[in-house]
Amino acid sequence: MSSEKKNSEELLKDRRVVEEIRRHLWIESEKVGYDIGFEKAKEDWLKNFSKVWLEYHLPIEKLKEARLKENQEKESQKVEAASEAPANKAEEIESFDRKNVKAVKLVSKRRRAKSYLR
Repeated sequence: MSSEKKNSEELLKDRRVVEEIRRHLWIESEKVGYDIGFEKAKEDWLKNFSKVWLEYHLPIEKLKEARLKENQEKESQKVEAASEAPANKAEEIESFDRKNVKAVKLVSKRRRAKSYLR
């Protein structure tokens, strides 16, 4: 069984998700003029709207865990796909540090706001 099917089965255990799918079923059935069925509505909702719904409704901890798992899977795929390893660890660490420094600089720039009250 693929990971997508496992995730969708876990997601369907949540009553709020089933309510959203029923709402989607009603809307889509009204659009086409006949009942499209729960299975078709479920597949369409899971494909098109589940990610956005999860980001909005899941607690931050679960969302972080899910994103961490996704990132780990992507990293493992990148490692498998890469044919050559970096020449040495120092180059890898330097590039990582440069990326983080840029991100920190951007964040610090965003936080500084003009004060009109002087």
